[in-house]
Amino acid sequence: MRQFLVIGHDVPTEPSFSLDDIAGGAGRLDVLCRCVNAAFFLSHDIRENVRVHLVLADEYTVRFEGASLRRLNPDERSTAALIREALEQREEAIGHQPVETSPGVSLYRIGFEATLSAASRGSTVVQLHEDGEPLVDAELPDEPLFVLSDHHDFTDAERERLDDAADRRVRVGPKRLHADHTITVTHNYLDTGGFTTY
Repeated sequence: MRQFLVIGHDVPTEPSFSLDDIAGGAGRLDVLCRCVNAAFFLSHDIRENVRVHLVLADEYTVRFEGASLRRLNPDERSTAALIREALEQREEAIGHQPVETSPGVSLYRIGFEATLSAASRGSTVVQLHEDGEPLVDAELPDEPLFVLSDHHDFTDAERERLDDAADRRVRVGPKRLHADHTITVTHNYLDTGGFTTY
């Protein structure tokens, strides 16, 4: 299982945002939507062995489960609609008990620390960051949990938590990439056995 945990710092936690303004009025929700699409979509197919956790303003987490995911389309607006639909049912998420808001999409009333703790059980935490060691030099685990941030850097508190939890910090190339591009490169690296087989 490949897992990706993406922190959305400015995303609203109420479903009142407009789907016509997810890049502005929804706190750069477009970045998170692109991350979801990069994590799951292949050409005419979907990666079933992937799980994505979107942490929204350290208050809620929306989890996407590839094996049971339905109604996900390769455009940001429809992905944002699934997230908004999840937030519309936020009162049904009680403590750590989630509510499934659509097939393969669940909402948890937990923030970054609790999500990281739960998702890392049985997985190896890898922080994706431009200050990490090169991907080609890193030995990646069989059950990775990749943690990355949206258009903001990690906060001091998030960095401290990751310093304790992450087994390694990795960068995917010499240039700073968007979060969704980082996911694509990471998938390709793993798909090709470290760029050695095609």
